[in-house]
Amino acid sequence: MDSCNCIEPQWPPDDLLMKYQYISDFFIALAYFSIPLELIYFVKKSAVFPYRWVLVQFGAFIVLCGATHLINLWTSTMHSRTVAMVMTTAKVFTAAVSCITALLLVHIIPDLLSVKTREMFLKNKAAELDREMGLIRTQEETGRHVRMLTHEIRSTLDRHTILKTTLVELGRTLALEECALWMPTRAGLELQLSYTLRQQNPVGYTVPIHLPVINQVFSSSHAVKISPNCPVASIHPSGKYTPGEVVAVRVPLLHLSDFQINDWPELSTKRYALMVLMLPLDSARQWRVHELELVEVVADQVAVALSHAAILEESMRARDLLMEQNVALDMARREAETAIRARNDFLAVMNHEMRTPMHAIIALSSLLQETELTPEQRLMVETILKSSNLLSTLINDVLDLSRLEDGSLQLDLGTFNLYAVFKEVLNLIKPIVSVKKLHVSLNLAPDLPEYAVGDEKRLMQTILNVVGNAVKFSKDGSISITAFVAKAELLRDSQTSEFFPVPGDNHFYLRVQVKDSGIGVSPQDIPKLFTKFAQTQSTATRNSGGTGLGLAICKRFVNLMEGHIWIESEGLGKGCTAIFMVKLGIPERLNEPELAFMPKVPPNHGPTAFPGLKVLVMDENGVSRKVTKGLLVHLGCDVTMVSSSEECLRVVSNEHKVVFMDACVPGMDGYEIAVRIHEKFTKRHERPIIVALTGNTDKVTKENCMRVGMDGVILKPVSLDKMRSVLSDLLEHRVLFEAI
Repeated sequence: MDSCNCIEPQWPPDDLLMKYQYISDFFIALAYFSIPLELIYFVKKSAVFPYRWVLVQFGAFIVLCGATHLINLWTSTMHSRTVAMVMTTAKVFTAAVSCITALLLVHIIPDLLSVKTREMFLKNKAAELDREMGLIRTQEETGRHVRMLTHEIRSTLDRHTILKTTLVELGRTLALEECALWMPTRAGLELQLSYTLRQQNPVGYTVPIHLPVINQVFSSSHAVKISPNCPVASIHPSGKYTPGEVVAVRVPLLHLSDFQINDWPELSTKRYALMVLMLPLDSARQWRVHELELVEVVADQVAVALSHAAILEESMRARDLLMEQNVALDMARREAETAIRARNDFLAVMNHEMRTPMHAIIALSSLLQETELTPEQRLMVETILKSSNLLSTLINDVLDLSRLEDGSLQLDLGTFNLYAVFKEVLNLIKPIVSVKKLHVSLNLAPDLPEYAVGDEKRLMQTILNVVGNAVKFSKDGSISITAFVAKAELLRDSQTSEFFPVPGDNHFYLRVQVKDSGIGVSPQDIPKLFTKFAQTQSTATRNSGGTGLGLAICKRFVNLMEGHIWIESEGLGKGCTAIFMVKLGIPERLNEPELAFMPKVPPNHGPTAFPGLKVLVMDENGVSRKVTKGLLVHLGCDVTMVSSSEECLRVVSNEHKVVFMDACVPGMDGYEIAVRIHEKFTKRHERPIIVALTGNTDKVTKENCMRVGMDGVILKPVSLDKMRSVLSDLLEHRVLFEAI
């Protein structure tokens, strides 16, 4: 067949058009049926939609249209070509528009639903915010009421005012019918109606504290609603009216003793009060949450205020007690100061006024002893001298004991000859020992240092008192004195449990033992020996006059020298041993210059008389002045006497070698006189030796004398031997300060 030059048709064939219409009808029907389904889903998910009937009609219309196109799938017949082309075009466009609409609805409906959801969410949030704002306003109102109530409650620290103010303010704030407070009784077994809002003087009505309703309230920290008919709620007669709702809350009662450091008290162990609150009668009002919270907060504030009030009451009582104690202490202090002043005045009088007559007695007796006397007269004079010396020793002991007790006595430390101290003690007791025919032995250990550092006067006084007691209570027999350096094993003796020595290289402990064959002492009386003026049970001891002040002062001197003293005895009639240890220093050098002036054996054997020695005596007391002159004249001195400071300055000259003056004279005192004499005689070899002859034993007197340039201080009383020794030392060394 030849090639055909036919022109291809412009339109598709009829069967192709039919296929297009068939496909279009299928998609149109699918779109029509999907749209109402989507609309139904939208209506179902939407909570509120006001035009449901419009959607129903629209859905029915779409369904019918879709059914029409669906029917066309089976009723399609051949039409004219033009009609077929038009229908095909229309159906294609309808199918396209229907599918696009259906697809758009798929995207639009979720957006519409999300908008609706957000709308409902915002509505819910708005409602929630409204509720929160209402709660905030309620809390602000509650807080304002709490602040107001707290201010009113804490405006006072009186517990009655606190409780009454609490009821009044709660009643006014919450518009209560009645408000009452039940307080526990003293025994803690009942609650007593103590305060009410409406009644001025509530009757002391009580209920048992172990009622179930009370236990329920006490076991909870929150306000508890209780029955209006329970015993603690029957606080207001309701009559024919219906009582309002009643709540009760516990109020902790805290006291000062309940608080501990860094710890809040355990409420379970404390007592509680009960606060009961009633709403108005015949009222439909009920307790709201914020009102119950207000009641709970107020109860806590009341507990705090009551604790503050309790603390204030405790502090007030403590302050009153402290004031009473302060008044008593002040009175005791005044009495003590008065007693101290009286004692000091007495000691001053005894020190000065008694030493002056003692000076006269001892000096004149010593002068009388130098004259020719019959044996009977000599015995009388010696008895006067012994009694005077004992009385002088007692005066010194009383003064030393007084200064030891008030702590004003201090050790006068210096380097001294230890051997000379023991030999001086032997010389002092030799007259009495010879009369009693006692044998006294002194044993000094070879290792005992010859020189030591300490208070020579206090050590000698201690040894002399201990040895004197041994002589006093020994009628016959022997007395042995032993001194040695205490070794380490002896420092911890069984009798020295209260003594704690400290070994060292620059000091040692001197141990002195004085053993006698006297009357002895019973073991139960040993502790009494160191008591002032103690009397033991021994008849011989009582006949001897007791222990006096000697051992009491020795104990204090030994303690002052960091030592210990004790007595050992096997009983009455078996003698006793007095032992003491004291701490002494070791001199740094044994070739110190001052050691050269220390004699190895006392006393000073100088000249017995001083013929032609010009001496000036100034003393405002005529008796003392004449007695001193008598001593000096007996020693061969040329004596000039004056009674005033002005006369002394006028009379004194470079011919006078020694000037004895009383430091305490009317007008210009002895210190100023010494200064004037120094000004008058500028050259040392022309100036006389200035010596204070005084009865004052305080260290201030010695310091003042040294400060103004005096050459010595001598204590009254002065015997003939003492005056002889004083003049000898003054002329040899031009200085002599007796230990005070």
